[in-house]
Amino acid sequence: MYWIFRAVLKIVYKLLFCFEVRGAENIPAEGGVIIAANHLSHLDPPLIGVSIKRRAVFMAKSSLFHVPVIGWFVRRLSIPVDRDTARPSTIKEAVRQLKEGRVLVMFPEGTRNRDGDVGGGKRGVAMVAALSHAKVVPALIEGTERALPAGGGFLRPTRVRVTFGRPIEYSGAETSKGFQQRITGEIMDKIRELKQEPTMRSSKL
Repeated sequence: MYWIFRAVLKIVYKLLFCFEVRGAENIPAEGGVIIAANHLSHLDPPLIGVSIKRRAVFMAKSSLFHVPVIGWFVRRLSIPVDRDTARPSTIKEAVRQLKEGRVLVMFPEGTRNRDGDVGGGKRGVAMVAALSHAKVVPALIEGTERALPAGGGFLRPTRVRVTFGRPIEYSGAETSKGFQQRITGEIMDKIRELKQEPTMRSSKL
């Protein structure tokens, strides 16, 4: 079902948005991987899903699990997240998925950025990275804020693009709040840099 759904979505995205993918080769072919992306639109999670060859698990706000039709798919592909509180059970499940070798998609900003920029991130991404020791692949999404703006009800044909940077290797053991904030800030900086650098060199936090 997942791959059929993905194939249909890929055709839709190609027809409506002529979507472009850059740096997909930066996503490791196996092992647990966190894809940390900016968030502009409800179109972003499916865009990431059709842009990578591996099956992905998504961190999604809990309210989406109860939306008619959409909720059916969300419940099967996502881990519910309380945007106001990083619940231990949520972090534990995310870490478990990564240690079992899956791709986990996270949007560290926690909500859609209405101005199309890359905002600040929440510490959850650093907590999950620290506990799982999974590589973090920064991803920059562009154009979806025009295709389906926050609050908008209609799709607008326009070009969209997702760019994946080189994996960030994280091997630290520190878990303090200040350390997590710094790591989160560095991850968000890597996402911003994808706007300016056509190719990314390997980096390590």
